[in-house]
Amino acid sequence: MKENKACIIPTMRYKNAQMAIDWLCNAFGFEKHLIVEGENNTIAHAQLTFGNSMIMLSSENENEYGKLVKTPESLNGNNTQAPYIIVEKIDEHYEKAVAAGAKILIEIKDEEYGGRGYTCKDIEEYIWNFGSYDPWTKNE
Repeated sequence: MKENKACIIPTMRYKNAQMAIDWLCNAFGFEKHLIVEGENNTIAHAQLTFGNSMIMLSSENENEYGKLVKTPESLNGNNTQAPYIIVEKIDEHYEKAVAAGAKILIEIKDEEYGGRGYTCKDIEEYIWNFGSYDPWTKNE
């Protein structure tokens, strides 16, 4: 991936953030970078890494920011975004996600524009895209 000075980090809310963190690490290969526990077994803030990328998440709440960002369940199962994660060993990643219970929406396949990938939902219905296509190195 190209080195950029700017970085985009998706933020998400989960009904059961602790369970989601464990599941995302097991199923998708994220690693815990920082976990800040909140009151009543909630997660106030968490940072999970995947290679040199990161997502931030927390338990669903009604604080100032929490009123702006909802879970798919709160939106009747709908998603408003779906991150794409570059994975080198995409077939192994797919198999691990399926074994962990990811709901496959688009089966793993080769793409016309290059690479191979799939789309799935996690345990709280967030949509994720994983693939070997790296737009930063396509023309290199």
